[in-house]
Amino acid sequence: MTTIEIPPTTDHDRPPPATLASTTIEPDDDDRLIGRVLTRREVLALMGAVSVSAVAAACAPGSVANGVASPSASRSPAASATATTSAAGVAGASSLPSCVVVPALTEGPYYVDEKLERSDIRPDTSTGKAVEGAVLTIAWVVSKVDGSACVPLEGVVVDVWHCDAVGEYSDVGSEQGHDFLRGYQHTDATGQATITTIYPGWYQGRAVHIHFKIRTDPAATSGGFEFTSQLFFDDAFSAKVYSSGVYASKGTPDTPNTSDGIFQQSQGMTLLDVVPDGDGYKATFELAIQTA
Repeated sequence: MTTIEIPPTTDHDRPPPATLASTTIEPDDDDRLIGRVLTRREVLALMGAVSVSAVAAACAPGSVANGVASPSASRSPAASATATTSAAGVAGASSLPSCVVVPALTEGPYYVDEKLERSDIRPDTSTGKAVEGAVLTIAWVVSKVDGSACVPLEGVVVDVWHCDAVGEYSDVGSEQGHDFLRGYQHTDATGQATITTIYPGWYQGRAVHIHFKIRTDPAATSGGFEFTSQLFFDDAFSAKVYSSGVYASKGTPDTPNTSDGIFQQSQGMTLLDVVPDGDGYKATFELAIQTA
């Protein structure tokens, strides 16, 4: 299978220079695309091949999760789950399961496995205090592709990390030794895992985003399944959130989704549908994994 590689341009996952100066972590080539979107014929072959190792998909019959984009329009480059496994946003064929592929996206330079299994990732365990910000509860629904259906996938890890309201990541740079906004949950028998966090802030050169991994073992260093991607947020919605509270001092984000190279790779398929929930917000994100 042909792989198209587009060379990196800028390191979009870097925080401001002041933060980089105090950390030894080297940033990844965040703009690099691996693989391509397949044609419908190739998708049919892919779904029927026993050699396919892993594909991530959004469980939404005939559409992208949360109605973000039309699968039939996804015909430009997107990231793949591995260098040899490509993804495609195609639906509507009776021979395909009712799942639409979500592209894998870069891990970025600031992933740290804190080995923190918890449903509320706001507290910093070194201080016992929760970071400030609008509460955001994300309900993850993870399934696996089984023939023509998606069935709940129990016991996999949903690992989440992102910056705080003013654009800082824990356990890097000046925040080393802290672990706020990092943690994971195992999915239950229904394939669900709920994580409470805050609406993420922003930093120079990146659109508003949350990083996540789906994997089989939180302590695994080799082998097993691992899928990594990023969630994005509607720019207008973020502007409303950032107009008050701890966010207001940061000002307006300098990089909208349309100017973010990683968002462009996502094809809008990981744009989170956030709605108000009391004094905070909530969202549901569904995805499926093909493991055979």
